[in-house]
Amino acid sequence: MIDLELASDANLVVAVGRWHHPALAECYRRHGGAVHALSRRILRSEQAAEEITQEVFLDLWQHPEKFDAQRGTLRSFLLARTHGKSVDLIRAETSRRRREDRTTRETATSGYDIEHQVWDMTVAEQVHEALTALPDDLRRPIELAYFGGRTYREVATMLGEPEGTVKSRIRAGLSRLKVNLAERGVEPAGAER
Repeated sequence: MIDLELASDANLVVAVGRWHHPALAECYRRHGGAVHALSRRILRSEQAAEEITQEVFLDLWQHPEKFDAQRGTLRSFLLARTHGKSVDLIRAETSRRRREDRTTRETATSGYDIEHQVWDMTVAEQVHEALTALPDDLRRPIELAYFGGRTYREVATMLGEPEGTVKSRIRAGLSRLKVNLAERGVEPAGAER
């Protein structure tokens, strides 16, 4: 058994490597205040500093072989670990906030898009209902020209009607369609409210 109060830091770490709990407690007694103070100064949070302090000493308990007495003191080793873990926590928090901000913006944007998609579907349904309400002789030319992508001449040929008659029926049908949609509360795009 070693006298913990008189043992060097290097000897304490060897004892920690042999799972000697009192040796870890002595390391904490000697250096815990400095570790905590550095972490608190970097993180500006008492709770986060306590967590980092705990992590640093837990890491010493689990991996005492990482300390090399020939490369520096135990205090400088622990403070370097504290600095690294504190900076990592700040980076992780910054990344998390950026992800949350990005997700919030994407959600807001997609919410806006969903709202418009729902509106577009509602308008499309009302256009379909208003179109269906038109008499066949007005509805059919509109369906062929606007939804079928045909020219007035092609529509006239398909229906066996003169082109002028087809144009007149399309104009009359569109006028009636506009009235039907207005009755349903749907205004044409670009109409002033």
